Amino acid sequence: MSTLTQSLRPAVSLFVVLTAVTGLAYPIAVTGLSQVIAPDSANGSLLYQGNHIIGSKLIGQSFTNPAYLWSRPSATATTPYNGQASGGSNLGPLNPDLAKAVQERIAKLHEVDPANTALVPIDLVTTSGSGLDPHITPNAAKYQAARIAALRGVTVSQVQTVIDKNTEGRQFGLFGEPRVNVLQVNIDLDQLAPLVVANKVVNDVKN
Repeated sequence: MSTLTQSLRPAVSLFVVLTAVTGLAYPIAVTGLSQVIAPDSANGSLLYQGNHIIGSKLIGQSFTNPAYLWSRPSATATTPYNGQASGGSNLGPLNPDLAKAVQERIAKLHEVDPANTALVPIDLVTTSGSGLDPHITPNAAKYQAARIAALRGVTVSQVQTVIDKNTEGRQFGLFGEPRVNVLQVNIDLDQLAPLVVANKVVNDVKN
């Protein structure tokens, strides 16, 4: 047996073994285990309206109808909440473009809810680093409750109950901050008080 063959045999054998272990056995084992332990998360945490997939608990979406809870703004290109272009605006705090964008978002919120004189929560006028946040703060959701209630013909208390239902606490009770899942709130709002004229969630979502 030649020296070259003797040198190649262990290298080829190791390549085959590692390919089988890391390329086949490990992915199959992890996929199977995840389907048993956390099937919802493993399958994308998808949300349905009837038979239609309308999104995921983990990826934000843009709502423009004022009868729905609005999400945090997104600066992803070329459309908001583009999962293939996750990122922020990269505008510094002294950049005039940032100040202009914030003022425009404040003006839009006042336009759809002129009676609301409360301070606008910061997460309703600034984008996140990922541009894909599916959550807003409880304060940002509460800020919108009266507007939604008026447009749907229900009480603010009813809207707040829906918000509270979809408010998640700190991770393990220790990490992060309480947060409200926007898409889940909007699905429940349509169940609470379906809109007759406005589009449903499945049509209003801008993918």
